[in-house]
Amino acid sequence: MTTITASERAAAQAYLRLLESTQAVLTDPQLAPYAGAMLTHPMAEADEALRAAGLAGNEDRLLRLVSSLRASPANAWGRTG
Repeated sequence: MTTITASERAAAQAYLRLLESTQAVLTDPQLAPYAGAMLTHPMAEADEALRAAGLAGNEDRLLRLVSSLRASPANAWGRTG
């Protein structure tokens, strides 16, 4: 199992929120024209979280963290059991 620091967890979660937001906006024909405006905040949040965690430019580590969070959703949000 991958050991995840709090800042890495925050970065991976911000990345996942960005992915989910992007998918939601781009799959809705009424929202797609506004994608740039609607995704500005999630992109900025993910960028800042990646920088804070030292993951900017380290896609391999980020994707391993994301994979770890997705494999264990209960633990991903700090819940156990």
